[in-house]
Amino acid sequence: IPRISYRTASMNPTEVKMSQIVMPCHSNHRQELSVGQLLKWIDSTACLSAERHAGSPCITASMDDINFEHTISVGMVVNIKAKVNRAFNTSMEVGIQVSCEDLFYDRHWRVCHAYATFVTQRTSNGQKVPLKPIIPRTQREQIEYSVAAERRRVRMVHDEIIKDLLFHSSIQQGDNSEVGNAVAAVKTKVESVELVLPPHANHQENTFGGQIMAWMVNVATIAASRLCQDHPILRTIDMFTFRGPSQIGDRVLLRAIVNNAFKNSMEVGVRAEAYQGEGPNRHINSAFMTFEVLDDHGKPCTLPHIRPEPLEGERRFQEAIARKKIRLDRKYIISRTQGEVPLSVPWEPRNQVYLSYNNVSALKMLAAQNNWCLNSEKDQVRLYTLERKSVLSFRVESEVNIPAHRAFCLLAELRNRPSWDTHYQKCELIHWVDEDDFLYRVVTPSGEGVLQDFILLASKRKPCSSGDPYVIALRSVSLPTHPPTDAYNRGEVLCAGFTILESKNDMSLMQKFST
Repeated sequence: IPRISYRTASMNPTEVKMSQIVMPCHSNHRQELSVGQLLKWIDSTACLSAERHAGSPCITASMDDINFEHTISVGMVVNIKAKVNRAFNTSMEVGIQVSCEDLFYDRHWRVCHAYATFVTQRTSNGQKVPLKPIIPRTQREQIEYSVAAERRRVRMVHDEIIKDLLFHSSIQQGDNSEVGNAVAAVKTKVESVELVLPPHANHQENTFGGQIMAWMVNVATIAASRLCQDHPILRTIDMFTFRGPSQIGDRVLLRAIVNNAFKNSMEVGVRAEAYQGEGPNRHINSAFMTFEVLDDHGKPCTLPHIRPEPLEGERRFQEAIARKKIRLDRKYIISRTQGEVPLSVPWEPRNQVYLSYNNVSALKMLAAQNNWCLNSEKDQVRLYTLERKSVLSFRVESEVNIPAHRAFCLLAELRNRPSWDTHYQKCELIHWVDEDDFLYRVVTPSGEGVLQDFILLASKRKPCSSGDPYVIALRSVSLPTHPPTDAYNRGEVLCAGFTILESKNDMSLMQKFST
């Protein structure tokens, strides 16, 4: 019997929890919870959280990438927790944590986490419903609230990243010597139709987003099985974006095909369209899913090569390679904790968005820590320190008699910094990436008599909404055009920068961070 709990006095008011015992009817042939069923539970829990905050019906707009870390067996309990991290004007981000519980051995482990975007259903006259802001209560909520703006930024450029990578990169074809033994992609093609019935719809008579995702997982699994002739395991799902709603009575047409097969994994593309009667097909969703096949020892098996169809098949084949590169970049840069990421990650156009995300979110997370210790104070300038896992961070804080937007403009231009900061002897702009991101080479004095230089990615952000600070984040990167030289000691910066918050009477609270 499912159990759904709502808030208590100490809980986040938007927090919703769902617990489900995995029954045989929820499982696949391995007696493990099917991913489709899990996605339906995730979507339902997240929707309840969104509606609790909005006070009105909500619709799933998108679901970020999901990486499934563990499987769940029949008889175990799935615990899902969802809460709204941040509300923007008419959309909100809901964070979801999924864990598994073994009742007999009292063991718990994490299965996955996800971020979903929900929007309120328009009013009867077609107007969007504005959302009230979220007020973070804990350090963790403050971090999620702050970084949600960066995740939203990445979502908005997700499709452009793929296009840019395909445009700027010379992606290699598969090994042509293997084409004769390759499986024709057309053999993996799947087409299936589902009729949307009342049990598939929510209280607004729209098809559950989780139900559509479950149908898409089903056809993707069939396509993957046709390539490997085995039972594949779904490892990751790229971002789901719902392009339009579906209602009771719709026919949902689902198409899937293996886009590309790598050594130990394959990407399956899925497209969902809805139609009624003789009406036109409406494209409602597309997704890309990565599958593996495990041997008896739990190790990934080598997969057959794929031979793409001409034209469209070749395009999908190339785009799958691009998406794999992006997944590796995300795993390398974003999925790790800040201390695990190498100091100077190589910068290149394909990973710029994720390096910028990591740069700004790392500074926001550092600023949100609540265990800073006041070390000294002089002339209304306060010095704080924070020690975490043998890493010492500093925060210098003062209120300045200058508007925040003016302070932001002055500090964001690093080339002016040598005129007022004695630690900056020289600063040159290497590359103007875009309006918010820049690459600099900075030269500073060194106590050893040899000058020190840094290659820095500077990322600046204006406030996303009222109460947000201006942010200027700095971190070291490496560039093949600017290798270390004997004339300088190459320095590295893990996390540094400024936050500037608008204060009263055209003053601003400025904080400088360094790690």
